[in-house]
This record gives sequence, C-alpha cells and structure tokens, in this order.
Amino acid sequence: MTNETERTDLSAAQPLAGRRALVTGGASGIGLAVVHALAARGAHVVVADMDQAGAETVAEEVGGSSRAVDLLDPSAVTDDRLTEALDGVDILVNNAGIQHVSPIQDFNPEDFRRILTLMLEVPFLLVRAALPKMYAQGFGRIINVSSVHGLRASPFKSAYVTAKHGLEGLSKVTALEGGEYGVTSNCVNPGYVRTPLVEKQIADQARLHGIPESEVLAKIMLTESAIKRLVEPKEVASLVAWLASDDASMVTGASYTMDGGWSAR
Repeated sequence: MTNETERTDLSAAQPLAGRRALVTGGASGIGLAVVHALAARGAHVVVADMDQAGAETVAEEVGGSSRAVDLLDPSAVTDDRLTEALDGVDILVNNAGIQHVSPIQDFNPEDFRRILTLMLEVPFLLVRAALPKMYAQGFGRIINVSSVHGLRASPFKSAYVTAKHGLEGLSKVTALEGGEYGVTSNCVNPGYVRTPLVEKQIADQARLHGIPESEVLAKIMLTESAIKRLVEPKEVASLVAWLASDDASMVTGASYTMDGGWSAR
C-alpha cells in the first residue's frame, strides 16, 4: 500500500502526471527534447510532425501518441485527426520551424510566406483550437518556442525574425485573454541551439559572409554571446517543462531568454 510519503515523492517526480501535451515538430531537435522532458514528468505527449515514422518512433519511446501532419498547410490544423489530438490538451508547445537565409532583395516571397505560415499563422490556429477546452477546465499552458530573434534582429533572416517577433505578440495577447481562465502563455527564447536546423545554416552563412564554414560559429553565430557555445536542446526542454508545471502558474506573458547573454547587449 502506498503511504503518504511515497505519494508525495511520486508527485514531485512527475509533476505533470495526468496532463496531456501536444508538441509540434516533436520528432527531432528541440521538439524531441521537449517531448522527452514532458513525458519524464508524467505527461501524455502527442508528437505532431510531418515525419510520420519519426513521430511514431518518438511516441513509442515515451508511451505517447503521434500525429503525422504537414503544418505548412494551415488546413491541416482543422483535420479531424489533429482536432482529435487537440481535444483535452492541457499543454500546447508551438515548436515547429524552418529557416531560410538570404538578403531581402533576393528573398523569395514564397519562402517568406511559408515561414510566416508555419511559425505564426499555424500557432495562432492551434492556440485558437485549444483555448476553449482549456478555458472550460480552468487550466492551460501555451508555450511558444520563440528565439532570441524574437527580441533581436540579424541580417539575412527577414522572414524568421518577422515570424518570431509576431509570435511574441501573439503569446502576450493570449496571456492577457487567458489569465482569468487559468491559462498562461509564454515564450522561450534560446540563442543558437545544437539542432539540424542550425547545422543547415552554416553553409549559407559562410557563403553570405564570405568566410569558411569552420569560422561561422565563432564569427557569426556566437559573436554576441557571452557564453561561447551552442545551447543544448535539453536545456530548452527543461525550461519548457517548468513553464508547463503548477510552479509557473503566475508566470505569463513572459519571454525567457536562454541565449548565453546575447540579448544583454
């Protein structure tokens, strides 16, 4: 028979037990780390990703479920299978993202639209779909994986910076509207994270700045940071997990930087 001490220890170890979370882009990178962090704390996690095989594998690893969805198509948000996955979601993590590096005059307008669709319009649609049930139950956590680029700009990233700045605004409006219903909304703002998305940028940055790829980290990506290393996905995930917990119930409308001091300048 479980005694009170054991129940207390279990509650401390799994503060998200009984919660249901949905993580977009959950099959790799930051999303993958977030899935594992939330599941380790007791949440049932729905892994939403366009990589069906990857999403299924990750979901099996953590005892969650998966939804194969291409969020570059906003109509996918209203698909019956995703709507079903959103039903009863306590924690929504908007994480899916893409990147394109180019000067504004050469930036393909279609690439600009795709980035804003995935990283701003789709989070709006997901928040819109999730809020009614969160309001009804008196609890909800909206956690937007933003970026230091939601607070600062860099050249050659017009679409990404625009989308992340917009996500910051959406998050704050959600916080103001959701407060009376027990729903919080916050952004996590990492610098460059050790993910495939960042690794793919190195060649483009080297070409645009006319330097060898071996110099991109030191001369471009980490030049503004006081701590000269990439952020690890599990570090971002730990902050997301805390924001999802009851301990963060008075934290809303905030943007938490994890950028090695970049935004301190």
